[in-house]
Amino acid sequence: MARNRAASRRSAAAGLVWRPRVSDAGALRVSVVIPAYNEGEDIVPVLERLFEAVMLPCEVLVVVDDPADTTGPVVRRLAGTEPRLQCLVNDYGRGPANAIRFGADHAATPVTVVTMADGCDDVRQIDDLVRLVERGVAVAAASRYMAGGQQVGGPLTKGLMSAAAGRSLRLLARVGTRDATNSFKAYSTAFVRAVGIDSRDGFEIGIELTAKARRLRLPIAEIPTIWLDRHDGISSFRVAAWLPKYLRWYRFAFGPRLGVDELTARTQRKAR
Repeated sequence: MARNRAASRRSAAAGLVWRPRVSDAGALRVSVVIPAYNEGEDIVPVLERLFEAVMLPCEVLVVVDDPADTTGPVVRRLAGTEPRLQCLVNDYGRGPANAIRFGADHAATPVTVVTMADGCDDVRQIDDLVRLVERGVAVAAASRYMAGGQQVGGPLTKGLMSAAAGRSLRLLARVGTRDATNSFKAYSTAFVRAVGIDSRDGFEIGIELTAKARRLRLPIAEIPTIWLDRHDGISSFRVAAWLPKYLRWYRFAFGPRLGVDELTARTQRKAR
């Protein structure tokens, strides 16, 4: 009986990873979700670098919380000459977690990439992250803490805590990345929609979805990245406010294999 249950869990989870088929040739390959808050003109060079770097057929969804957000007019202006670009107004609630949830729910492709509007992420790696998901991983992480990766700038405390969390998760929980906390990741869209996103506040979605993939025993992979602290604007990341939310998902990564229904029931129970 236990063996049958384990086989059923593996079978259900296997359907959450995706591999391209011949009939998919020419179709959109990736939805890039970018949560943004009052970036204004600062988002222009970020989007220019992205469209220069991404060679795969894509859609880019910039998600704001309010129609009055200063990012919106700039993105809509650029969308007049860039058909791959859309500006979406999130109605799930304020904050980056809700913006990412909204973008993922509106993704039109089998692979969803989350990257930030501040330009810190190396968008040249999006194509490689997408191809990892297409090869069968649920989560493909851009890792600052593996060989070849680096974090340049940023708050020292935040960097030390993030590195310690990522490396310990890989060593102790056997999570397939040293950088579970990085938001810059590619996901199987089917996986994200099946397990849901429980985060409602900050950028803890990266570690949440990594922890859920681990508990389902789905493949997680990583490639090195160099993260550069933003030069324009002001970061909205606040370590003290969001640390408890990160700790919740850090702890959740440890534990036995779960089925999708078991995982959903357990995370919803914890949320209550």
